[in-house]
Amino acid sequence: MTAKRILLGISGGIAAYKGAEVLRALQKRGHEVQVVMTQNATEFVSPLTFAALSHREALVEEFDCPGDPIPHITLGQGCDLFLIAPATANVIGKMAAGIADDLLTSTFIACTAPVMVSPAMNVHMYENAAVQENLETLRRRGVQVIDAASGYQACGDVGAGRFPEPEAIAEAVEEFFARSASAGCLAGKRVLITAGPTVEPIDAVRFISNYSSGKMGYALAAEALARGAEVTLVSGPVALEAPAGAQLVSVKTAREMLAACEERFGDANIFIASAAVADFRPEDPIDRKIKKGSADEGRLKEIRFVENPDILATMGAAKAPGQVVVGFAAETDNVIEYGQGKLASKQADLIVANQVGGGKGFGTDDNQAALITASGVRSLPLMPKSQLASEILDEIEKF
Repeated sequence: MTAKRILLGISGGIAAYKGAEVLRALQKRGHEVQVVMTQNATEFVSPLTFAALSHREALVEEFDCPGDPIPHITLGQGCDLFLIAPATANVIGKMAAGIADDLLTSTFIACTAPVMVSPAMNVHMYENAAVQENLETLRRRGVQVIDAASGYQACGDVGAGRFPEPEAIAEAVEEFFARSASAGCLAGKRVLITAGPTVEPIDAVRFISNYSSGKMGYALAAEALARGAEVTLVSGPVALEAPAGAQLVSVKTAREMLAACEERFGDANIFIASAAVADFRPEDPIDRKIKKGSADEGRLKEIRFVENPDILATMGAAKAPGQVVVGFAAETDNVIEYGQGKLASKQADLIVANQVGGGKGFGTDDNQAALITASGVRSLPLMPKSQLASEILDEIEKF
């Protein structure tokens, strides 16, 4: 593989000393490495250590570079990858919040290259909801996150949050570059993705819906963008930020989602129906709030439902030669069997089948799925939805 220029960020945790081993592992693979450190990191390892190994000054302060008055711009635009390893909870939080108060975080904000982080911290810090939300925010924005390892920690605790072995980090970097070499294979392709739930009104304030968070669809949109595609994201109501570069079309009901898809389907090369569309809707919604004790109260006690249009089946029936149609099968049991049936009945090319319920599927950051095509079934282990999105796009590219 061609040598790359890697900017290695070292933040202030006990794992900082392993940053030197990461540097050496990257050098063994022929890469050029420039180190930038936080001030706290220098309390664990001297900048001279990294300078001796990299043969370049390890940079700490923005104003310690007399030959470069704006080093955060030069560093962020002069590398092929910005790898922050280890990444502390503090640095991860500042990255997610857009805070740039030192050379490392300022460089991140200005960086035009891909960014990868390897979290390292105490298990209770790592499992803290704020840290996990910050990591998910970074993933949605396209930052590559190397999952922390589990095991004995410096503080004596045992669990997730341990810094991965330096060789494992170097391998993750190599895998990223290998994927990047084949990235762009969707350049010029138009991808239409549905995401999130639909909401079906009962009256002016009540509706029926489901537990879908939209995370899977948004991860697919981010991955398709990273592969060079032009992405249109038709989304039901979610609490997510659309990936930069995606054209967002916000809808509420199943019929609105269908109309948006029908309008754009003819121009799409790939259609991915990841939204959790309500199968039924109230037959006769009312445009005001139904009050208890009113003449309309009975309509809350007995709601009649009618079937919603089947968006995946509609698009599958309209599929033209060369178009790829992908659907999801969220099931509580007989996942593979129902997924295979859906592949045929919806005229899809690929069904992503996963189990939901009991804390699985909807609303989680991870998912376990099977990829079902006419050629067979490929079962995948539990993984972050961002990684699953990559697996799904890899399968789509085979078409």
